[in-house]
Amino acid sequence: MPVGTGPTAAGSGPRGRTSSEARTRRGSGPKRKGWCWLFAAVDHCTSDVVGWHVAKKGDRWAALEPVRQGVRTHMGGFGKAIALGLGLRHDWGSQYRARQFQAEIRWLGIRSTPAYVGEPECNGIAERFIRTLKEECIYLHDFETLEEARAVIGAFVERYNNGWLLQRHGYMTPARAREKLSRRAA
Repeated sequence: MPVGTGPTAAGSGPRGRTSSEARTRRGSGPKRKGWCWLFAAVDHCTSDVVGWHVAKKGDRWAALEPVRQGVRTHMGGFGKAIALGLGLRHDWGSQYRARQFQAEIRWLGIRSTPAYVGEPECNGIAERFIRTLKEECIYLHDFETLEEARAVIGAFVERYNNGWLLQRHGYMTPARAREKLSRRAA
């Protein structure tokens, strides 16, 4: 399974974002299997997945969707400079270097912070989530359709955010870590 990696952004620390690919049984290509892409935005501070998107085509528009979800959910809306102060860590994939991708994150007030070439550990929080997702979800399923992949991955993301205990947070879930951080900031 080829892997592409991508961004991290900052709210209560930088947010992470990365992409991955999985196969579905229906589609084009050998044995009628097709690719689907997963893009995820992961908060670097709390490790919670703030946005995710599964798409047939892994282009700049699909890569923007998790960023948009995270901004809407955690910034209370979507508009010019609403996310001022955030940084988005990403790799050098064509989706993230695309003029439209860069223009939209700039419009939102998000600073682009590309990782060093060939250094995925620069985006370790997001990379760790993608590894967990692959090992605990993607590799265990033979998706029939894109819709099935979305449903299964969506259920995993929900379970990860609300039930996955992370050592780096003293064995709290990402959602609990965000809640605790929010209370401390208030």
